Amino acid sequence: MTKLTTTRRVALGLCAASAMAFAAPAQADVDLSGETVEFVIPFSESGGSARWANFFAPLLSEHLPGNPTVVVRYRPGAGSTSGANWFQEQTTDDGTLIFGTSGSTQFPYLLGDPRVRYEYNDWRVVLASGTGGVAYLSPEMGAMMDGLDATGLQGTDFIWGSQGATRLDLVANLAWEMLGLNVEPVFGIEGRGDGRLMFERGEANIDYQTSSAYLRSVVPLVEGGLAVPMMTWGALDNDGNIVRDPTFPDIPTFMEVCDATPACSTEGPAWEAWRAFFIAGFPAQKMIFLPGSTSDEVVQAYTDALNEIIARDDFAELAEATLGVYPQMTGAGAAAAFNLGTRVPDEARDFVINWLQERYGVSLN
Repeated sequence: MTKLTTTRRVALGLCAASAMAFAAPAQADVDLSGETVEFVIPFSESGGSARWANFFAPLLSEHLPGNPTVVVRYRPGAGSTSGANWFQEQTTDDGTLIFGTSGSTQFPYLLGDPRVRYEYNDWRVVLASGTGGVAYLSPEMGAMMDGLDATGLQGTDFIWGSQGATRLDLVANLAWEMLGLNVEPVFGIEGRGDGRLMFERGEANIDYQTSSAYLRSVVPLVEGGLAVPMMTWGALDNDGNIVRDPTFPDIPTFMEVCDATPACSTEGPAWEAWRAFFIAGFPAQKMIFLPGSTSDEVVQAYTDALNEIIARDDFAELAEATLGVYPQMTGAGAAAAFNLGTRVPDEARDFVINWLQERYGVSLN
């Protein structure tokens, strides 16, 4: 069985595994009364991860035993690698520290980036949140597209703000290159929100945001005629096929735009590499972890609290408005998503490593 096949089967099991998580028995004797829980994310406070964390923080405060205060802390740097390296050294075991990752944390790990000193398998996952991403253009650039065909954009110079070549942004960089676009990244921003600010200031003319940030900060730009949606990265159906993002069903996927653009192909090594890293980076893009030193009782207390949150009558409405329409997985579902987000086929990894060297001069040896 190939690793890609295994990845597809993991994708199929997410919904079923997430449902199983609600059957987990409760664990008693965890009391966080009077405590402050630090919810650390390794990004700046202007992007999708910040919005995601701030969505869950007050809900966790309400549902964790003892109703602790949950505060979001930001530790940006090196595209999230700095914060993840910090978390790796933490031994807090009482439930007062949780850590939120994104695809930008997972990709350096997948690629063997030498700056990575963290090991996902040492941590204890309690939530996995699927999400999507939407690419958008300045209005004058959007007018150059002929329906789904992006050929009219070729030959135009694009600039965008990127966290780094090995971060989640490689999904966008590879997609734009496959379409034949000349997109020059400005590397080194601390979060996707900083890239959006570059777009708003006119310093960039192409960008993408994960769904939560797009809903909050880019939809108003679109409604004001200041931005035009280009495509989403898509979503996975129950058979592992890329389909339209359920949060943005009226926006075509990259796969559709690629199919309509003669320079692009949805077959071959570039496509398979893009697809593998899209799967690793978006269906299981954001996860909440406790340190590896945490007891089973504390892990179960978090799982129970998150299950209560997801089961709330108002959760679907709250989540759709803030995060979009995506699965929120705990227990066995979170474990399945964890496998999805921290593994890619060897051939896809090798393609991307070679492409990073050739395109950006980034060596991971």
